[in-house]
Amino acid sequence: MISKKALAAHQAACEANESGYIDPDSGYFVMTSYHLRARKECCGNGCRHCPWSREEQKAAGRPNTPFYPWPE
Repeated sequence: MISKKALAAHQAACEANESGYIDPDSGYFVMTSYHLRARKECCGNGCRHCPWSREEQKAAGRPNTPFYPWPE
């Protein structure tokens, strides 16, 4: 599950039209749904904030694994 701090960071980055944000829990750079939608198609990599439907993700080659957080 994504933390409330991470969701707040994502929302703030989207409102500022930014490509991503630094996850407050992990320190990793995470792309925003705003940025991913601007790419015009799903990359199939299973991005945390992917705005595309499951059908579009599958067509793009997303592996059949659960959404974030990835299994250990």
